[in-house]
Amino acid sequence: MQTIHKIRHRRCDVDGLEVFYREVGHPSRPTVLLLHGFPNSSHGFREVMPPLADVAHVVAPDLPGFGLSSSPTVDEYDYTFENLSWTIAHLLDRLGIERFFVYLHDFGAPVGYHLATRDPARVRGLIVQSGNAHEDGLGEQWDSAKAYWADPSDDTRAELPDWLNFAGTRDQYLAGLPEYLRELPSPESWHLDWARMTRPGNLDAQFALFTDYANHVARFDELAEYHKAHQPPALVLWGRHDPYFDVDEVLAYHRALERVEAHIYDGAHLLLETHAAECAALMRAFVLDNDGHPA
Repeated sequence: MQTIHKIRHRRCDVDGLEVFYREVGHPSRPTVLLLHGFPNSSHGFREVMPPLADVAHVVAPDLPGFGLSSSPTVDEYDYTFENLSWTIAHLLDRLGIERFFVYLHDFGAPVGYHLATRDPARVRGLIVQSGNAHEDGLGEQWDSAKAYWADPSDDTRAELPDWLNFAGTRDQYLAGLPEYLRELPSPESWHLDWARMTRPGNLDAQFALFTDYANHVARFDELAEYHKAHQPPALVLWGRHDPYFDVDEVLAYHRALERVEAHIYDGAHLLLETHAAECAALMRAFVLDNDGHPA
C-alpha cells in the first residue's frame, strides 16, 4: 500500500522573525532543503514535496520578506543573501537538521551557497534549478543590472527593467514559455506573490536583494573554489526558455563538477510550474543515489 504524505504548514520564531515553512517526511531520512527564489515562496514546491517524502525529510521555508514569513522593512532587517542564510541556518538549528541536500533556485542560490561555503560538510549534494554560480548564465539581459551595480546612480537605475510590479511578477511564471505550456502555471501563484510583495516596505526589500545580487556574482570565484575542493554531487534542472538565466550555465556546472547530472526541459524560469512530476522523480532518484555519500 502506497504511503500518502501530507505537507505540514508550520511557523518558527527565528531571531525574532516568524519563519513559515512546509515540512513533510520523517526526520530520520536525509533532509532536502528547498530554497525558493524571486518572487515566489515555498508554495512553488507544493507538488514535489509529497513524492520526495518517500525517500527524504523535506523542508521548504519562506525566506524573510517572501510568502508567509515576516516581512520587516529594510530599516528593521538587513536584506542581504548572507543575512538570509543566517536566518535559514538558525532555522535548521532549531529543527535539529545537521546535513542536507539543498535546492538552489534564483535568489535561493546565493542563500544556499552561503550555507555551503560556510560549512561544506553539511551539504550532501546540490539540486540546481536556474541557480547561477558562473558568468555563463548571465547573458546580455543582465547588462543593465551590471551597469547599475557598478554605478548605482539615478541614471543607471532608470535603465533597469520595470519588474517590481504585478506584470513583472506574472512574467516570472510565463515569460518565455511556449504557447502550449502557458496554461499550466497556476494563476493564483503570481497573485499570491504580488499580494505579499505589496506589504509595507516590501518592494524596497526586494530591490535591496536585487542590489545585493552583485555580491553573489562577486563570489563566483569563491564558489568555483568550493566546487573544486569539495565536489558536491549535483543534479541540474533547467528550462531552456528561461529568459533570465541562460542555459549555458548548465555546461558551466558540467565543467566545474565531476559528479553532475543535468536535464533540460521545454520550460522556463519556474520549471516546477510545468514539470513538477518530472523533476520530483529526478530529485527522488538523486537523493537515493547519494544518500550517505560523503560530500
